[in-house]
Amino acid sequence: MKSKFISLLAVLFGLIIIIFPVIGVIGVSSLIGLSVLLVSIYLLVVGVAIIDYNTSGSIIDLILGIVLLLLSVGLIFNPAILGFLTEITLYLAGIMLIIVGLASLINNRTSRYGFYIGIAGIILGVVYIIIGTYVSNPIILGSLIGIWLIISGVLKLMDR
Repeated sequence: MKSKFISLLAVLFGLIIIIFPVIGVIGVSSLIGLSVLLVSIYLLVVGVAIIDYNTSGSIIDLILGIVLLLLSVGLIFNPAILGFLTEITLYLAGIMLIIVGLASLINNRTSRYGFYIGIAGIILGVVYIIIGTYVSNPIILGSLIGIWLIISGVLKLMDR
């Protein structure tokens, strides 16, 4: 039941992230902050859910979730941080997506699709950095994070 809930949560968060950039009413700082906030909530939920059988993976997810939560709150409520971190934010989000992908590789060793979830996070993190360097369009960048969440959720649902 936990696994199905987490999978559906990932798909829902991914869809929310993809839908909001299309609407275009949220500022860049809030959009990136929202994306990072949803990933941090997902990581915190996963960290708590797997603590019974994967303590080291759970600790990685919880620490990463807390770091991303602090970053997202700063981006959402203090737009001046984006001015200070504009260049770094794009790389930081891509690096965090790569780290999340690596954490997924570590946490999902027994899962049939865990390897692919981790690889998707790493590949999309690299793509995020490349696109962020040349395009820096928040709609595209937010959509990449949403795509990873949807891939993760669907693959976890398929893993039975």
